[in-house]
Amino acid sequence: MTKTIIKPAHAAPALGPYNHGVRVGDLLFCAGQIPIDPAHPTGPLPADIKAQTERVLENIKIILEDQKLSFSNVVKTTVFMVNLGDFAAMNEVYARYFTADFPARSTVQVAALPRGAQVEIEVIAHF
Repeated sequence: MTKTIIKPAHAAPALGPYNHGVRVGDLLFCAGQIPIDPAHPTGPLPADIKAQTERVLENIKIILEDQKLSFSNVVKTTVFMVNLGDFAAMNEVYARYFTADFPARSTVQVAALPRGAQVEIEVIAHF
């Protein structure tokens, strides 16, 4: 199968040697997104978990829309959180983006995330 690299023009730059997404066959694998504002990629991250989660999901939306997909195409998400005590607040925002036929999801607590982020989300979408 052919591998296609996805680098949306309006996305924040990657923080390392990776791409925003990779398409293989009818699947899109999106790299984990943290709450970097593409308009101000070196600026501060939002302070609270709700604002961070919204920014993360908006960043994912940029990648999905670049490929003419939406959140309804997402089949799997993985949520990485520094503090699972923030789960309810993250989930409240998450539920505004995933409203029906929810994807499978894993949520794990991690010791730290890049740039001091409190949440990172990666997705797999189906064309």
